[in-house]
Amino acid sequence: MEKLEQIYEGKAKKVFKTDDPELFIVDYKDDATAFNGLKKGTIVGKGVINNQMTNRLMVRMEKAGIPTHFVKELSERETLVKKVSIVPLEVIIRNISAGSFAKRYGVEEGIVFDQPTIEFSYKNDDLGDPLINRYHALALKLATAQEIDTIEKYAFAVNDVLKAFWSECGVTLVDFKLEFGRLSDGTIVLADEISPDTCRLWDSKTHEKLDKDRFRRDLGGVEDAYAEIMNRLLAHDAD
Repeated sequence: MEKLEQIYEGKAKKVFKTDDPELFIVDYKDDATAFNGLKKGTIVGKGVINNQMTNRLMVRMEKAGIPTHFVKELSERETLVKKVSIVPLEVIIRNISAGSFAKRYGVEEGIVFDQPTIEFSYKNDDLGDPLINRYHALALKLATAQEIDTIEKYAFAVNDVLKAFWSECGVTLVDFKLEFGRLSDGTIVLADEISPDTCRLWDSKTHEKLDKDRFRRDLGGVEDAYAEIMNRLLAHDAD
């Protein structure tokens, strides 16, 4: 597989064409951003952890019947993925109140919900990724009603898989963000990443934060937290 020119660089990843028009190479960076890019920094080794964690969890999703863009891991930082056009909706599943949810609705962090919630953000940096509902998404033609139904179904299924797995690792899955894409034939698949950048992960006993909140909130020990969550994953990822 030949790596050709770079076609995209985001906050955490670069994407390259290959000699197969239906396959791309994703290269994970150590750059870290928060608050829509207002806060910037570096988390040493993050790219390696996020790449390898994402790939292992994507394999779990495939086994659970959730289609993904994952093809194969090429190196510590690089992965071969199917070409997708990203649906411009960020999908957030929440099991426990935290972050913007707690701030927006004036509730404390740590309230366990009776059932998970789902919310959508319009994936648009210039607008600050505003919250959006399915009617807005339909009005803006960001996705069809059938696509939104499929995305919701997959998102809750991802939650079931992740909650069960992280629980085995002594970790509570608080909330997480997903992105989905369309293959060339229109099939909806899970894309982007599943990592401490995109999930809130708390130690089940101490509630210590083992995710990007340590960077966002200047809590220190960011690299250690990422390494700890990866070690727990590797210890329980027998597949």
